Amino acid sequence: MENHHHHHHAEPRNTPQNGTENNVRLAFQATWHCLIGCGIGEVLGMVIATALGWGNVPSILFAVALGFLFGFILGMRPLLRAGFPFKNAFKTVLIAEGLSIAVMEGFEVLTEVFTPGVMSAHLNEPIFWLGMLLALAVGFVAAFPVNLYFIKKGIRHHH
Repeated sequence: MENHHHHHHAEPRNTPQNGTENNVRLAFQATWHCLIGCGIGEVLGMVIATALGWGNVPSILFAVALGFLFGFILGMRPLLRAGFPFKNAFKTVLIAEGLSIAVMEGFEVLTEVFTPGVMSAHLNEPIFWLGMLLALAVGFVAAFPVNLYFIKKGIRHHH
């Protein structure tokens, strides 16, 4: 261990281990952006649905729909800013982010449903927010390998 030095910045970026390290970093960033988008949508959806007194199924469907919407918006912003036409940006995000968002949302919903007390909790109860945090953490862990695979295969490029 004592011979290990941090000279990452001096080495060329396309050495095999730097490529892997870079892929992992990109996958982490991509998953993080997905998490932020999905998290905003999920929490907003659950807050609105709970405030309106909706049942579990409409609440989950609304939260997932908003999760996808916000995930898409955050995914499209850099592409639109880079001058992509809306249609191309939408298609790119649909392909590159769609599966990642679907995996993340699916695992989040399963976590919320199977964590005792979360689905029946009110917004002012700690279990509601603990359940949401747990769901987001599980979603992140589930979506990370999807993003890593896409990045390794060159299907997904993070901007």
